[in-house]
Order: sequence, then structure tokens, then C-alpha cells
Amino acid sequence: MTALARLFRTTVFKISLAYLVISAIGAGLVLDSVGDNVKMLIDQQTAQTVEADIGGLSEQYAQGGIRRLVESVETRAQRPGADLYLVTTAAGEPIAGNIASLPPGVLERPGLVETTYEPAGGAGKQRRAMARIFALPGGFHLLVGHDLEEGDSLRHILGHALLTSLFWLVIIGTLGGLWVARRVLNRVEAINANARTIVAGDLTGRLPVAGTGDELDRLVQNLNAMLDRIGELMAGLKQVSDNIAHDLKTPLTRLRGRAEQALQFGKTSEDYRGALEKVIEESDRLIQIFDALLNIARAEAGSGREGMIDFDAGLVTRDVGELYEPAAEERGFALNVDAEPNLIIHGSRELIGQAIANLVDNALKYGGGDGLKETKEAKEAGAKRSVLLSAHRNGASVEISVGDRGEGIAEADRARVLGRFVRLENSRSRPGSGLGLSLAAAVARLHNGALRIEDNAPGLRVVISLPAIALSREAAQQLLLPPPEAAA
Repeated sequence: MTALARLFRTTVFKISLAYLVISAIGAGLVLDSVGDNVKMLIDQQTAQTVEADIGGLSEQYAQGGIRRLVESVETRAQRPGADLYLVTTAAGEPIAGNIASLPPGVLERPGLVETTYEPAGGAGKQRRAMARIFALPGGFHLLVGHDLEEGDSLRHILGHALLTSLFWLVIIGTLGGLWVARRVLNRVEAINANARTIVAGDLTGRLPVAGTGDELDRLVQNLNAMLDRIGELMAGLKQVSDNIAHDLKTPLTRLRGRAEQALQFGKTSEDYRGALEKVIEESDRLIQIFDALLNIARAEAGSGREGMIDFDAGLVTRDVGELYEPAAEERGFALNVDAEPNLIIHGSRELIGQAIANLVDNALKYGGGDGLKETKEAKEAGAKRSVLLSAHRNGASVEISVGDRGEGIAEADRARVLGRFVRLENSRSRPGSGLGLSLAAAVARLHNGALRIEDNAPGLRVVISLPAIALSREAAQQLLLPPPEAAA
């Protein structure tokens, strides 16, 4: 396909052509309306001129009769650019005026008529005129009229202007459409060229932005943002695949080893029972890992939006605190909960609760008290470690945070720990899969929020920031009322 053929097939050229046709039709209708209005105006002016002349000649006839009328007609007919005048006998023979002949029967049509005539000295040339005819006493006739050739010439000029305008409109519109189409086609071809490289496998490529800020630039920016997100997901998928292959190999090997050990060295039912319990325990850990991966995948895919409701995030925070209070006491932690009421958000109550639970569980695992490690000596010294679970409003957001007094995370590692299966060196000896923060971050993104990691000085503070919604007092109270069966 030639370059010119591609230009003619572009959407921009088709739109320009359609606009050109519409503009041409509109211009034709406008000029045609102008021509009709001009003709109407000329006819009205002609009628007024004829009436004025008739009024003057009537006065002459009233003062001096037919003789005075003939003299007045002769005088007016000889003026340069004079209107049409004619006085005839009852037989239609001209007495005075500047008209040589009229079609038969015209003088018998009183009132305003449009007719042809032959001017005096016109050598048989016929012209058009608008005239008014009066029958005078004695059988005489008086005709006063105005030539219409000027109006016809004006209409011809307007028609010629219309055709000329349409011709140049078509030429300029076509050239302009081709120029605009060529500019747009060049940009689209540049976008297509980059898109082909991306389709070929270069996911680092991006579509070019012209910098004009028009709709194509906005479309390209959105597509580039989509490609960035796809690149992040692909990198995350690769990382997950690598981490699954690396981190799940150890528990699977341990699972197989314990089964082989039971087959080789087990002699009694107690030996086999103990081995099976360890196998079940290891299997539960694997199931938990896969459940966490599935939850992260669902959250990142947007699953769960259909079940979102308005609820009080402070109430969910207090529920999680009550749930983990026995576990905190068992591990020697003081779990403090500080949650404001009426922190209404729109989302999934279960996912938000699970994200908060993951943060509290991480704090209980890795948040030692004031720099003390989880050692036997620290416990014997009665070191009371603390974790603060809080929920507060901050502007247009609801912030749910979990702060501990442990060793914290270096600032350089805070973005990295949000990845799947990422575990820092000081936490590899403790139980866990490295998926808790990843799940919490995915849940925050699902709710149009964000997760950030801060320094608790000392310790670590993890904050989930979610958009709040404003409700009336009555609606908020309805959300906080217990269900009917609970009230009963």
C-alpha cells in the first residue's frame, strides 16, 4: 500500500473529509439563504420605489390631467438610470415613456406584476421588470416599473461566489486533511514501531510521547503506565517463580527426608505416628504459603471488589487486637490498642483484618523489647516487650499502624521487604515465609491505599493508609449497631 493510500485510509482524513462535506453543505445553504433574502429585499425596495413614483405621478395627473401626466413621464423617462414609465391609449399605443413594447394582455392586469418588456431603442432585446399598472379615465393606462436585471446579476454573482468558495473549500480542506492525517499517521507509525518491539519481547521499551499534551499523548502515557505495571507484574512473577523454587525446595526436601527416615528407622506405631505428625506440620506450613500466595494474587488482580462494604476500620483494628492479645501475652509482649471510633472506609473487612493480623504477627515474631533479643536471659530479666496497634484519621485517610521496639529494618531494605519471599538475614532463623508484608501491601493497593514502613525510634512502624469516606452521623451509627441476633 502506497503512502498516499495510507493517508486516505486514516481515520483523521475520513473525519476531515466528513467535516469538509458538512461545511460545504452548510456554506451552500447559507449562501442560498443569503441569495433568497437579497432577492426578497430587492423586490421590497422595488415595490416601494414603484409606489413612491405612482404617488408622485398621481399628483401630477390630479393637477393637470393626462397632458400634465405625459409631460411628467417624459421628463422622468429621460433621466439617467430612470425607472420604467409608459402611458398608452386605450388601444395600447404608446404616448410617452421609455418602453417600446409589452407582451399582449399585460396592460389589462392591474396591480403589481412581473413581466418582460422591450426598452426604447433596445433593438428587440427583452428584459425583465416588476411593474404596476393603473387604468386612467378615458381608457388610458399608466405603467410604472423597475428593471430586475440588476437583481438577477447580483444573484448570478452570489452563485458564482458560492461555486468558487466551494471549490477552494474542497481544495484547501483536502490539502489540510492530508497534512493533518500525515502528522497523525507519523505519530501513529512511531507508536506502532515501538509497540512491535515490545511485542517482540523487549518489555523495557516504551511508546514515544510527543510532549504536546493532546489526547494521543494522554493515551500513550496511560499505555506506558500500563506497560510499567505489566513489567512490574512480570518481574514479580519471575521473582515468585525463583523464590518458590528456592524457598519451597527446603521444606519439601525436609518433608521427604522425614518420610524416608520413618520408613527406614521406624519400628513402632509411635515412631510412625510422630513422623506423620511432623509431615502434617510441614504440610500445613506449605499450605499456608500457598494460601498466602493465592491471596496476594487475588488482591493484585482486583478480586474481592464486588464484596466491598462500608465498615469501621477502628472496630476491625480492636477485634484483631483482642484476637492476638493471648498470643502476645504468651510471647511476653504488651499489645496496646489505640483505635479511634467512626473510621469508616469502603472495602473488604476480611482482607483488611487479615492484613492487620499479618502486621501484628510480624511484630510479635521480630519486634523485641527496646533492643533486647528474644533470648532466655532477656525473658529471665523480665523485659516486657511492647507492640502498639493504632488506627487514626489523618486528613482524608485512615491510617492503621503497628509499631514495635525491635531491631527494625534498614531504610535501604524497606522497599525490598515488600516483595514475595523476601527475608532479611537476621530473620532467616525464625519461622515465616516472607509473605506477610507482601500480602498487606497488595491489600492496601486493592483498596486504593498504600503501605509504608517507618522508623519507630527504636523499632519498626508499618502503616496502612486507606481512603476514608464521609458518612452522616445516622449512617455511621447504623454501621456500628450490632446485628439483630446479637442484640437479642
